[in-house]
Amino acid sequence: MSRGQRILWTRIAVIAGLILLLELLCRFGVIKPLTMIPPSVMAGELIRLIVAGDITDDIAQTTWEVGAAFAVSVLAGFALGVLVQALPRVRRAIDPLLASWYAVPFFVFYPLLVALFGLNTLPLIAIGVVFAVPAMMLSTIAGLDRVPRVLRKVARVHRMSRLQEVARIILPSAAPHLFAGLKLSFAYSFIGVIAGEFILSGGGLGYGIAFAYESFENKKMYALMLFVLLVAVGVNGTLHVWETRLARRRAPS
Repeated sequence: MSRGQRILWTRIAVIAGLILLLELLCRFGVIKPLTMIPPSVMAGELIRLIVAGDITDDIAQTTWEVGAAFAVSVLAGFALGVLVQALPRVRRAIDPLLASWYAVPFFVFYPLLVALFGLNTLPLIAIGVVFAVPAMMLSTIAGLDRVPRVLRKVARVHRMSRLQEVARIILPSAAPHLFAGLKLSFAYSFIGVIAGEFILSGGGLGYGIAFAYESFENKKMYALMLFVLLVAVGVNGTLHVWETRLARRRAPS
């Protein structure tokens, strides 16, 4: 068994052990039913909700909002990162702003976003984009900063065009940081949209969790929370697998 496989199985064992412990604590009453229900009950309720189609619309709405926010934030963040990295004066000017970006409570701008975009999903997408763009920008800048100068000189020696240099040298060298930006952009888009739905929306998974909480529907609330957790872990796990495969291909044999 390889080192990577041992790490994987160790993670699986730890997660399975924690789930089993939580199940036992709930079943034996150490954790009260009003506080939390057993993981098996959460999973059963989630399957029932999916089969019955009770949360299909909420899943579709949240998927659209997160997907749109993620795509826009990646494209905009990458473009802005390239621009800022190429303009040192602009970079020095906005560095303090980027450093304090996540200290700003962006949800207070929701009324302004509603005035600009209307009562629809666009304000929630905008919140997700605002959360995620700086992460992609910073990752892009970090990746471009770490492209070895010697490789740029090699490109000039071989008289590569700008497009060839970008495709064969710059992007492969910056790829680890760009993948980190992708993972962070998804995480922040997801957080922004779900949190926005939780307090500002009339639909989506975040709204469903909030409504179930206010209605004392513990089974539905925890089922939706489990679904959100599984989606977040699944997407980040997929990006991590791609990142690992890329790193193996780039590693010297």
